[in-house]
Amino acid sequence: MGEAPAFFVDHLGNGHTNGFGVKSEPKKRDTSVQIGDRSYVIGGIHEGNPLFLGVQIHDKITNKWSSPTVLGTGPKPCKGYSAIVLKNGRVLVIKKDSASDDSIWFLEVDSPFVREQRKLLGKEVVAWSKGVRGNAEKPIVISGPSGVGKGTLIAMLMKEFPSMFGFSVSHTTRAPRCMEKNSVHYHFTDKTVMEKEIKDGKFLEFASVHGNLYGTSIESVEVVTDSGKRCILDIDVQGARSVKASSLDAIFIFICPPSMKELEDRLRARGTETEEQIQKRLRNAEAEIKAGKSSGIFGHILYNDNLEECYKNLKNVLGIDDDAPVNGVEVEGINLPKEHTVTKMEDEILIQETGEGTKKKTIVLDLSSINGGAPGRTRGIDLDMVKSS
Repeated sequence: MGEAPAFFVDHLGNGHTNGFGVKSEPKKRDTSVQIGDRSYVIGGIHEGNPLFLGVQIHDKITNKWSSPTVLGTGPKPCKGYSAIVLKNGRVLVIKKDSASDDSIWFLEVDSPFVREQRKLLGKEVVAWSKGVRGNAEKPIVISGPSGVGKGTLIAMLMKEFPSMFGFSVSHTTRAPRCMEKNSVHYHFTDKTVMEKEIKDGKFLEFASVHGNLYGTSIESVEVVTDSGKRCILDIDVQGARSVKASSLDAIFIFICPPSMKELEDRLRARGTETEEQIQKRLRNAEAEIKAGKSSGIFGHILYNDNLEECYKNLKNVLGIDDDAPVNGVEVEGINLPKEHTVTKMEDEILIQETGEGTKKKTIVLDLSSINGGAPGRTRGIDLDMVKSS
């Protein structure tokens, strides 16, 4: 086993900032990690203090500096941090004196996701991902035409397993309606802000409806997962296609009617639409069913000819039986010593408490089973506490 260097930053000079514009060559006290022919410089000053964790790239071959496009939701400014190069194009960033839900981060500089985005955008890209303990059940994407009964099926899941499933809160640029509350019914936001976040890769799917943007952010799904629940996304085929193309590892389910005649009867039985609206819904349904069956997006296609039977099949797809736990497990934070040193030993990170009057405890982070990644969470961190000698 060998020891890899850990780089600490408690203060940076005034010559170089990255928020995000190249002003000068970084000073030596910035954290620099070498991967291939590139140096990734992490750090900068955000209004003097605390540190803003920006990123710049130095290409040794061209001897040029660049400021990459940064995807994902990044860490908050901090008082100091350490950075360690991992395999698979990742850099582990451990923040000092930070909250338990903001202490471990992964900067992806050459991961499969970053390489894909670099090719897609045609420019330099890096991406942040928050590190969390343990694993989580996959989110669920459910699609199907209007009137097929997917809303009823989801309501049955929520009623039988209220602590197991949850919905993400969507974003929209439209104004709140009467009685609507921000962050409850929607995340109401400004159009320019949402357009920038879409450009920064923070949304799984989005659409423009009557001049307003609607969308599902990656963070909104991860927040539900962090609470110990499986996130359900009730979206159309186009939205499911966008989610499928993202890095989110989800279960995709399409609900079909037994026939178009049955679907038409259900729509008419609702008594809520005009004849013109019914015909439009039927045309849209026919196109959506064709796309749902042939797109290769959906791993599971269920036919709702009998509600109870379809619900039973849905639970089977989700791996739920009569012995299923009724409560999810909320993600625990990672509490680190305020002052510490960091050492890398293969797939383990040793965090040793320092300072006068401390217990000198050691925390071991096992990264051998991490999964997921940018622009969402990196999960699977295992934590162990080693007693001081």
